[in-house]
Amino acid sequence: MPGKLDLIRRNALPSHQMMTAAKGALHVPAEEMVEILVYLADNNKIFGEQARMTLAGWDEKSAKAIASNPATPKEVLDYWLAPKNLRPPLFPLLLENPSVSTNKLSELAAALKGEWIDDMLESPRVRGSRIILNELSSNKTLSGAQAARVQEAITGKKVVVAEVKPAENPADAVPAGSEEAKRSVTSSDQITRPGESTGPESDAEAETASDPETESAVNAFLKEHEAEIAAEGDKPFQPLGGIYEEVPAAEPQAAAAAAASAAPAPAKSSQTSAPKMAPKKITNPQDEQRGSVLQKIAKLDIKGRIQLAMKGTKEERSILVRDGTKLVALAVLDSPKITDGEVEKFASQKNVLEAVLRAIPMKRRFAKNYAVVRNLVFNPRTPLDVALGLMKNLLVQDLKNLAGNKEVSETIRKLGLRMFKQKVETAKKD
Repeated sequence: MPGKLDLIRRNALPSHQMMTAAKGALHVPAEEMVEILVYLADNNKIFGEQARMTLAGWDEKSAKAIASNPATPKEVLDYWLAPKNLRPPLFPLLLENPSVSTNKLSELAAALKGEWIDDMLESPRVRGSRIILNELSSNKTLSGAQAARVQEAITGKKVVVAEVKPAENPADAVPAGSEEAKRSVTSSDQITRPGESTGPESDAEAETASDPETESAVNAFLKEHEAEIAAEGDKPFQPLGGIYEEVPAAEPQAAAAAAASAAPAPAKSSQTSAPKMAPKKITNPQDEQRGSVLQKIAKLDIKGRIQLAMKGTKEERSILVRDGTKLVALAVLDSPKITDGEVEKFASQKNVLEAVLRAIPMKRRFAKNYAVVRNLVFNPRTPLDVALGLMKNLLVQDLKNLAGNKEVSETIRKLGLRMFKQKVETAKKD
């Protein structure tokens, strides 16, 4: 008797069973169910979207077991290694899976950017392969710290990232990963370890380096919203929920100092006075960095904050998404540098504008991410009409949890319970 996958390939199943398959509800082993979902996601125009949503929310423990298994079909491994389908918990396991070819990893090394590169550099297999490392070294999106780690792995010599002062003119900034940036990596008796920084601003400088894609996105955003920016005037930075949520409670003085620094000051004087404001009171380097970022943001006008939201670091985006000025917060979502992981976090936050929560599912990339959809529905601050429209995409277990979630509105809970019962009954009939 042919298996379910064979029947699906031959279009021999009725539509209601195809939908059941796309929702991951067939009574088959998890490995076979994932293989069916991947086939639907890649080959079926009608049920592919639902299959992709189901795969995005697939149970993490089960997914990890499948991702690490050398017997897993190539189609499944390739699906989870596609840049649009990458999941942080699975990526390290896929890198070590011997069934994933070196050529496949080389393709990823040349194309990925940001945190995915850091994950690759943590992989023993990647660090032990000269072929993959050479592809990584040619990746033009490498930050200075990442380029240093790649060169260390290739040469076996300890390296340190040379500190680069920020360019006074943004047009003069050197793109990370360019030949100029790589020449700043020099041999030394010291080494910058993963997670360390050569200075309080070095990593930020590398991440905020200008690139054509980001510059184009910034210019397009500023032009599209020119009238709205002018109407907002010189509205200062006012984060929703207050500034203290972004600074440890033990350091209110540092937060107050950051907010007070919003007053315009000459560039030279700010550079000399800033280090004297709070470092002595902040003992944790991460807290010190956060205070420094707040000071930087507090000095910017709306146009400057928009540019930082699109060009800046993950840390800066996490603060600016809470900006009380809608245009600034929305600019974060338009940043070419933003990751799905960041948006998953934003979708669950209660201290962001409703306009941000409304805008997230309007972007196709984020609407296809199951974790984003689930977090939006479970967020009591998400506008009711948005949450209701997204509920149809939830899996059975999440609908059950939603029905018992007292943080969301009664309307959401009741509908969640009704949809849960309907899906359970449908699964029983199949």
